[in-house]
Amino acid sequence: MERLVGGKYQIGQKIGSGSFGQIHIGAHIETSDIVAIKMENRKTNHPQLMYEAKLYNNLQGGSGIPRMKWCGTDGDNNVLVIELLGPSLEDFFFFCEGKFSLKTVLMLADQLLSRIEYLHSKGYLHRDIKPDNFLMGLGKKANQVYMIDFGLAKGYRDPITNKHIPYRENKCLTGTARYASYNTHRGIEQSRRDDLESLGYVLMYFLRGSLPWQGLQAATKEQKYDKICKKKLSTPIEILCKSYPVEFASYFHYCRSLTFDQRPDYGLLKRLFRNLFTRAGYDSDYLFDWTILKYQQMQLQKAKSQSTPPVAVPTGLEPVDMDNNNKGVNDSSQIAVATLSNKVDSSRVRMKTMVSNAQNAKTPTEKHVYILMKISQLFSLLYPFFHKQKELTYILVPLNVFQS
Repeated sequence: MERLVGGKYQIGQKIGSGSFGQIHIGAHIETSDIVAIKMENRKTNHPQLMYEAKLYNNLQGGSGIPRMKWCGTDGDNNVLVIELLGPSLEDFFFFCEGKFSLKTVLMLADQLLSRIEYLHSKGYLHRDIKPDNFLMGLGKKANQVYMIDFGLAKGYRDPITNKHIPYRENKCLTGTARYASYNTHRGIEQSRRDDLESLGYVLMYFLRGSLPWQGLQAATKEQKYDKICKKKLSTPIEILCKSYPVEFASYFHYCRSLTFDQRPDYGLLKRLFRNLFTRAGYDSDYLFDWTILKYQQMQLQKAKSQSTPPVAVPTGLEPVDMDNNNKGVNDSSQIAVATLSNKVDSSRVRMKTMVSNAQNAKTPTEKHVYILMKISQLFSLLYPFFHKQKELTYILVPLNVFQS
């Protein structure tokens, strides 16, 4: 008998895990919508899933915020059901062999700043800004960055009076040491400036390929945190940003100039990077590094099978396109293929046939069997985006493959 949560979401294969618990792919038994199901044992020492669900609910409607479908308890588990998203920026960074181009970093920076600005406008700090906590969307949203994982988020102002939280010292480090801000390492209570400084380290990680305090060895986690802190505090901004556009050093100087309760000028920071993007002569075509790399790989595979040379990478594609059946294509690399070949991916045809069968099923049991079949076949149809990794944060699936 298939397992359901919330009486309507069927649990499929595990697609991720962490200290909180597990993430499964799932499907709505009536609509066949595919979702991500996050599960946490209710007896865990520090349960955070229901708190995270509360934040998701408060953030609903914001651009780049996953849609929450359901939350509640199921047996021994707390459960959060949200829309299924694509791979994380860390996954794509790995796929691109540990480095992003300036163009990709600037396109990401604009969206990342907008996500943080929105979160702050709702009265919350993220406190764990890192590449793993930003995922790309699917289908028509394949070029949109989503912010996830609000388990460590914290309100920084009173919801009624709007009074800012008080300044405190001697705080333990919350978040990920690699991207933690200067003041967080010093034990100062985090505020809006710290989320932004952490984002700066993420951007430099993407550009450089690594940060100076990575790979430090220590006997304990506390000793490692201490080494990271010392290395970070002893690395001048100009050294960290050496050989890269001055705008990145300016970004850090601005973040560190902010007082504890000062509201950042998000527009100023976005203009800083947008002006650099324009001066560099880049086009806002949403051709990220992974889009081009995946496209090249697909063309090489096609060339090998047909014994013909690969087609050149397109120079100007719409950020989101439609296939011949008016369904959203999976990501912008598939858009490139669809644009040039004008063909419908055969896997979507097979999946759409299963959709038709599922929707024509006469009994709930038949429909559940088709859903299980679709989830199973989905995994066999996914192209090997991350062949070196054992598990993905989330998986990349075609949009609307389970809808008519």
